[in-house]
Amino acid sequence: MDSLRYPIGQFTAVEYPAEEHREQFIKSIAEIPEMLRKAVDGLGVEQLNTPYRPGGWTLQQVVHHLADAEINAFIRFKRGLTEQQPLAETFREDLWAELNDYKDTPVETSILLLTALHSRFVKLLDKLKPTDFARSVTSPTHGTMSLDVAVQRFVWHAHHHIAQINSLRDRMGW
Repeated sequence: MDSLRYPIGQFTAVEYPAEEHREQFIKSIAEIPEMLRKAVDGLGVEQLNTPYRPGGWTLQQVVHHLADAEINAFIRFKRGLTEQQPLAETFREDLWAELNDYKDTPVETSILLLTALHSRFVKLLDKLKPTDFARSVTSPTHGTMSLDVAVQRFVWHAHHHIAQINSLRDRMGW
């Protein structure tokens, strides 16, 4: 079950990322919306309403969750740039996934949202200095982390959910 829930494994941070690492993370952020679009391309309503694992969210819920989570992560990141070690608020993702917008909104809407958000995030990240990445935020679930780690977690989180979608597609032969 763990391989279904975490098809790319658990998050592991690069402790002291070099500039080349940051450039790769930024490149990944730019590519994520298209990766997600490809992951759901050609899926019908029934397929999108299939849970990626027993007891898990449907593919549609995963896509909408990714948009909500990344909007929140972007705001937390900007707070980390502008405030002294702010508390990174969480949200009840389990309850958000049950709201009607997750059921009634086409996945393309969240993909478009992610496309715009990632464009903004890449622009922000491109001009940051290494000292900016050393700033930190405190997460109730992950503790204090540098913005370097926050970027890595952002990239891992998207890849994690895209892998859940692709893993189900592979298992179902879609």
